[in-house]
Amino acid sequence: MTTLELYTKGAKVWIPHPEKVWEAAELEEDYKTNKTTLQITTENNEKKTLNIKSEKDLPYLRNPSILIGENDLTSLSYLHEPAVLYNLQVRFCQNRYIYTYCGIVLVAINPYDDLPIYDVDTIQTYRGQAMGDLDPHIFAVAEEAYTKLEREQRDQSIIVSGESGAGKTVSAKYAMRYFATVGGSATETQIEKKVLASSPIMEAIGNAKTTRNDNSSRFGKFIELQFNKQFHISGASMRTYLLEKSRVVFQAPDERNYHIFYQLCSARDQLPELHLSHQDNFYYLNQGESPSVDGVDDLETFAETVNALHLLGFKKSELNDMFKILASVLHLGNIKFVESIISTENEQDQEGCCVPDTDKHLKILAELLQIDLEDMRQWLCTRKIVSMREVFLKPMSVEDAQAARDALAKHIYAELFNWIVLVINKALESDVPRYKFIGVLDIYGFETFEINSFEQFCINYANEKLQQQFNLHVFKLEQEEYIKEGIEWKMIDFYDNQPCIDLIETKLGILDLLDEECRMPKGTDGSWTEKLYSKCIKYSHFGKARFGTSAFTINHFADKVQYESNGFLEKNRDTVIEEQISVVKKSKNDLVRRLFVDESQKLAVPGAKLKIVAAKPAPATQKTHKKTVGSQFRDSLNMLMTTLNATTPHYVRCIKPNDSKAAFDYNPKRAVQQLRACGVLETIRISAAGFPSRWTYVDFFYRYRVLCKFKDIHRNDMQRTCQNILKQYIKNTDMFQFGKTKIFFRAGQVAYLEKLRSDKLKACCIMMQKTIRAFIWRKKYLRIKRCTINIQRYGRGYLARILAQNLRRERAAKTLQRYIRGWVKRVQYRRLQKCISGIQRYARGYLARLRYMQLRYNAKAVIIQKWVRGYLARKRCKAIRKRIVICQAAIRRFLARRQYKKLKIEARSIEHVKKLNKGLENKIISLQQRIDDITKNNSELVSYKNEANELKNKLTTFKAMEVEIKNLNALLIEKNKVIGKLEEEIKLEKEEKMDLIHEQEKYREETEKQQELWDQETTKLRKELDNINEIVKMNQEGAEQNLKVRLEEEKMLILNEQDSDRQAYQKLLQEYHCLEQHCEDLEKQLNNQNHQNSHRRNVSDISSIESFVINNDIPEDHGYGSVRSTTSSGSQREKLENIDWKCEGTVESQTPSTSSSDTKHESENNKVDVGLVLKLQHKLAEVEREKMRMQKRLDELDMSPRTEKAENAARDSIKISELELINSTLKAQLMELQNSIIEGTGSSKIHEQLQLLQTELERKTEEIIQLKSVLANQTNSMKSIVNSNNRTGAYINEDGELALAYETQKTINKQLELELQDEKSKYKAHEREYKLEIEKLREDNERQQRLLSANLTNAPQTQSEAYMQHEITRLTTENLDLHDKNDVLAENVRKLKKQIKLMAKKLKEAGLDLDDTMNDIDNEPGNKAVVNKHARALPSIRKKERDYLGMFSYTSGEENTVMRQLVIELKPRTAVTLLPGLPAYIVFMCIRHTDYVNDEDKVKALLSAFTNSVKKVIRKRHDDFETTVLWLSNTLRLLHNMKQYSGDRAFQQKNTAKQNDQCLRNFDLSEYRQVLSDIAVWIYQGLIRNFAEKVQPLIVPAILEHEEIPGISGNKPSGFRGRSSSVATSPEANQKPTTALLQELTNHHKILTFYGVDPEVISQIFKQIFYFLCASSLNNLLLRKELCHWSKGFQIRHNLSHFEMWTREKNLDEQAIQGTLQPIIQAAHLLQARKTEEDVVSVCEMCSSLTPLQICKILNLYTPVDEFEQRVPVSFIRKVQAKLQERTPNQEQQALLMDVKYNFPVRFPFNPSVICLEDIEIPEILKLPQLEKI
Repeated sequence: MTTLELYTKGAKVWIPHPEKVWEAAELEEDYKTNKTTLQITTENNEKKTLNIKSEKDLPYLRNPSILIGENDLTSLSYLHEPAVLYNLQVRFCQNRYIYTYCGIVLVAINPYDDLPIYDVDTIQTYRGQAMGDLDPHIFAVAEEAYTKLEREQRDQSIIVSGESGAGKTVSAKYAMRYFATVGGSATETQIEKKVLASSPIMEAIGNAKTTRNDNSSRFGKFIELQFNKQFHISGASMRTYLLEKSRVVFQAPDERNYHIFYQLCSARDQLPELHLSHQDNFYYLNQGESPSVDGVDDLETFAETVNALHLLGFKKSELNDMFKILASVLHLGNIKFVESIISTENEQDQEGCCVPDTDKHLKILAELLQIDLEDMRQWLCTRKIVSMREVFLKPMSVEDAQAARDALAKHIYAELFNWIVLVINKALESDVPRYKFIGVLDIYGFETFEINSFEQFCINYANEKLQQQFNLHVFKLEQEEYIKEGIEWKMIDFYDNQPCIDLIETKLGILDLLDEECRMPKGTDGSWTEKLYSKCIKYSHFGKARFGTSAFTINHFADKVQYESNGFLEKNRDTVIEEQISVVKKSKNDLVRRLFVDESQKLAVPGAKLKIVAAKPAPATQKTHKKTVGSQFRDSLNMLMTTLNATTPHYVRCIKPNDSKAAFDYNPKRAVQQLRACGVLETIRISAAGFPSRWTYVDFFYRYRVLCKFKDIHRNDMQRTCQNILKQYIKNTDMFQFGKTKIFFRAGQVAYLEKLRSDKLKACCIMMQKTIRAFIWRKKYLRIKRCTINIQRYGRGYLARILAQNLRRERAAKTLQRYIRGWVKRVQYRRLQKCISGIQRYARGYLARLRYMQLRYNAKAVIIQKWVRGYLARKRCKAIRKRIVICQAAIRRFLARRQYKKLKIEARSIEHVKKLNKGLENKIISLQQRIDDITKNNSELVSYKNEANELKNKLTTFKAMEVEIKNLNALLIEKNKVIGKLEEEIKLEKEEKMDLIHEQEKYREETEKQQELWDQETTKLRKELDNINEIVKMNQEGAEQNLKVRLEEEKMLILNEQDSDRQAYQKLLQEYHCLEQHCEDLEKQLNNQNHQNSHRRNVSDISSIESFVINNDIPEDHGYGSVRSTTSSGSQREKLENIDWKCEGTVESQTPSTSSSDTKHESENNKVDVGLVLKLQHKLAEVEREKMRMQKRLDELDMSPRTEKAENAARDSIKISELELINSTLKAQLMELQNSIIEGTGSSKIHEQLQLLQTELERKTEEIIQLKSVLANQTNSMKSIVNSNNRTGAYINEDGELALAYETQKTINKQLELELQDEKSKYKAHEREYKLEIEKLREDNERQQRLLSANLTNAPQTQSEAYMQHEITRLTTENLDLHDKNDVLAENVRKLKKQIKLMAKKLKEAGLDLDDTMNDIDNEPGNKAVVNKHARALPSIRKKERDYLGMFSYTSGEENTVMRQLVIELKPRTAVTLLPGLPAYIVFMCIRHTDYVNDEDKVKALLSAFTNSVKKVIRKRHDDFETTVLWLSNTLRLLHNMKQYSGDRAFQQKNTAKQNDQCLRNFDLSEYRQVLSDIAVWIYQGLIRNFAEKVQPLIVPAILEHEEIPGISGNKPSGFRGRSSSVATSPEANQKPTTALLQELTNHHKILTFYGVDPEVISQIFKQIFYFLCASSLNNLLLRKELCHWSKGFQIRHNLSHFEMWTREKNLDEQAIQGTLQPIIQAAHLLQARKTEEDVVSVCEMCSSLTPLQICKILNLYTPVDEFEQRVPVSFIRKVQAKLQERTPNQEQQALLMDVKYNFPVRFPFNPSVICLEDIEIPEILKLPQLEKI
């Protein structure tokens, strides 16, 4: 089969276009070999005719639509230029993909926009994935290089090329960032940070703004990242090539100089010593007239550059000197030259130039470089010419002086550039030997301009060399693939550019002739060009210019380029005046002198591990032996090619889509130019010449099995099946080849097979459509026929019924008319009669009321007249009386005046005076009489005086009463006022009320009028009201739901805030543990290097050193907190200043014996301080006496008759209650018997009751025994037993017996409490007496002890004293031993007494009275045998266990030994056979003992030893999942126990009474609970990491790739980058991936369950793991285009259903776990959903858990597998984006990939234990004899 058969009508082709390069068209007719023309129609519906002379003139065929937008260009069926160009355009413009594979090449198109595809999540997603598994990316190339470095143990290289502005530097930077992230070193040097820090430095000194790029690299560089044997970055080095020095002194319009100059000018205020100003003031910076870059702040970038320089080890002095040199270059450019006449002695004056004395820039230059000013002034204007005999000084013209100045500036900058590279390489150097390296080559691409000079020649020469290496590598890979598959192949013809390279670099080539011309004294560019014309004309790639003789052309692989020879020689020589260099060499600045030393001295670097090659080394001393720039570049290029040939190369080709720097704008002309220049089309041509399309046999069968018959299928031999398919359809066997695992096709064959497949499927579809449509129309016809018959039948019946109804209605109407007319007449008559009678009634009443009102008016008029006439008469009477009174007053006034005048005359006469004197005499006489009477009464008054005093006292009391009365009266008045005001207010209210009543009456009348209208409206509104009521009910339900939703939302917000805080804390905790681990690693390294034993660490830092853990002399380490003791507040730590750090013992060992260790003799150290022993013995005796006294008191209380009486009373009350219950039941049974006798069934009833009584009696006896034991020992737990709903509780509580018993027990307890209080009061009285006695005895004893110790502490004077001292020490030690034995025996006796007492009570209850034996038990040992005999007779009763206190004791200092056996040496397989959490129970029981003895130091040591041992075990075996689970379970169990027995009420709700009694009494361990919680979080995080690492390889195959029915989703053709090129095969090939992943989850779930992890914690673990499953699978889906289609979404959803069912089976938190799977579930739904414009809202609502970027990414990735599926319309994607913008934006919504390392905050819910501590025993397998159960 040939491709000619595909040129049929309707075939889609490509035709050339002047602007688009290629244009799509469609054939209007079939092509035949004899035709010379071909009719086509373009996309714009233009008709065109193509001239076809031969088959080569046929237009290129277009690829099928399903192949458009493929990740790999080699997967296209037709491999040619238009297909490649269009595929890149679709991916770049429509799908916004900037990366595309082209075989082994990654094509990267510069988007001119920031894309969120370079974060750490993306790096982690590509880590471990083969190149081709995910979407094309620079990280995929970097991962491929890093993976091959690990697997093949061979050096790698990444070659990044492209023209300026294509994004080479950014691509190289991201590649290095990837290596720094995945290959980060674990040492503290952090080489990867330094590697990344070198980028801003090199960009500052080597990048500049050009017309094509704002950050264009003006040099090439090869960065070599060195790796050690662990494949961590150990060092780096950098080589630079061909720095563009001319940019220092000249810039084209709209271009800038190097960034560092503008950064220095922006920071001029910070560096005043440089004397800089604005950049426009410097000649070297203002030529391009473009001083700024959009979006770049030079001051900020300067700060970044300085920080990077500091990070790479540049000293401050070096930075200052470097900035001075850079500033001197700028000032050098501002030096002005003026023409002048130079006069010399004995010679003629000459024309030349000079620098004015006023030029400040020359002075600043000399100051900055610290050189001689006058020397520099002279040699800037003068040239030195040396001949055979003498030396001439020749003045230079202004132009020559400026050229020499520019050459010096370029030379200074180039030397500084080389020095900076040298220092960077020095900083990146490492002492670790290099094992392998990865090189990143960032080099310029092929360049061609209107005028091409020496720089373009060197650049294109380098690209020729790289292209040759690229072609050879591509051909080699093709050849290796064919050989590996064992197919026959022919030599592929590819473009060999070796002749072009020979033209440039061979003998008598261009470079050779150029160097030869440079050595000629009078060599010029013209003469060199003529030599080229004569010597190189024999090369086919060389040509002359069409016009002129100063140019030549070279036919490069990409294009023919014309070079202008002007300036070639000068640039190749790169000459600088030696005298100027000599002046600079004499500088006093160290850095300036260092720049111009010999090459061997300057580039000598300590250590031979770095390869350092600069762009241009410093000039040699002898001018004749100086290498030219061209020869240097050729040598460095050959060295680079040698390095690249020794590595495995990886290629990145950067494309610049447009020249306007517009985001996602694609210019086909510019793109096709670069594709031709960078070798992408050559790769396509090589691939197309061979077998570009490759299929595995299985994939080919699943794709094209529709083309074969069932009989041709051989399931066990897929190759044979594929042969059957191909032999049937492709007759030409040269079109395909069968390899060992693949089928290889020529170009176009896959398109032909796709056409056959689509035709076959189309025919099948037509057949299916035909059958289904016939079925549908037949069914529709039968339905219409049946409906027509039914309609006719019902229609005729309907008409008949209408006729009958009309007849019936007509007869009924006549009858109705008859009756209605009679009724109407009767109603009219009655209405008329009623109206007439009413009118008469109202008229008569009206007349009667008029007569009545007239009579009433007359009577009222008479009354009014009566009152008016009386009023007028009274008024007249008052007026007359008033006038009479006025007359009387006037007359009386007149008479009074007359009488007054008469009296006035009489007063003036003598007689009147006499009368007055007579009156006075009479008065005097009367006064004398009164004096006599007064004297008489004076005596009486004295007697009355006493009475007056008494009355005064009474008066004062009365006055006080009066004041009170006044106050009361005032209050009364105020109250009366208030009452008056209230009365007024009441009146006003009454008036207002009356007004309201009147208004109400008016309103009532009005409402009555409107009532009729309202009644009419109510009928209308009732229906609306019913509807509204229904709506209101719905709204109420909705409001309740909304309220619930709001409450849930607020709850979720609070929980989210709490989770975020917990998550932040746990992240900090994780970082803390990482830093702690890092610190320990560093300390280990220091220990290994130093080998010194003087370094001491505490326990928390030595988890990895077992010998320190075993040692008991370790300083204390109490973790994060300390224990707060509630009783022992006196034990305080010493201050740090008071601690003797030289002492090697512990704090506890600071006794007088250790303090005397400075003595000379060892014998003295062994002496015992007898005085101290006696003091301790005295203390011990006091404690023993107090203990014995307390013990006796306790025994007396136990044996007192009151307690026995109370117990007897309790028993009697219990028996009475039981008898009452039995009596009531007997009465009821007696009544039943009487009734049965009356009915005649007495005998049978009696027999039944006897049987019931017997069973009841047996049951009662058992219950009595049980109740007695329960009431005697477990009274506090009675309520829980009564309230329990289990069967036993219901059985015991029958008839309310247990409740009655509980009430009686409560009364008994109250009586016992009263008696106990009496006993306490007596005990306190005795205690006071005893204390007084003890104080007296203590004083006497201490006095005697002091005397004895004073004698004993002195040195023995005689042998007898020494002997006595020895005997005393011996006796004291024996005494102490006897005391210990006595204590043990006394404790055993006390326990035995308690047991005997309990046994006696049991025997007494059984009917045996042992009172006599109990009284004599202490005196007669023979009775003990009797008691023991009875005890052995009852083996079922075991009371010994109840005596345990639930704690383990151990000797202080054995904590580390216990933890070594319990934690470090405990194996998981051993622990799984024990009680879950047994180590935690044992540790807590030891804690209880420390609390019991109130030893704070001991509990600190115990908890510190436990935490450190757990940390050590986890760090040592962190890869062992079972170990991690074991200690997570035990840490949580210890945490729960510490909460349960802490005494806090919040944790005691589910405790029993005994558990509450066992709570800690002295210590508050809340801070240690936090420490344990932090450790548990750390273990949990490590467990999650371990779990995730195990399931990670299974996720993608199980969720995304697994298919229950193989081939159901179909596969499209794959290119060179096939799947699984570097992925390891599964260990279990026969097991389904889904089953394997579920099995892994089940195994881990079993382990978690076996070791007793809390169910809530298990749910949280699997919630985190399922989030990891979702994130990994979704990230993989977002980066794999071939998975984004409908059938794959269906398959993914099916695979996820297995995991949902698994969560239900395991009874996990299904809602929370499935919530984590929502993103991948919604992604699967999105793949299956309809994608029309009507579904925009539903799609956005359905994908609530996906971010807008993820939704749009999936829609862009969606590609149909078959042509019958439709692509997602662009308009639909745009509408979805617009709809998604309505969401509230947050940081998570801006992310494309899910954070795989995100951890949910873990909670540890409180889980109390039901296990009794006293029942726990230590198994022998733990080997813990140190612990004793007490």
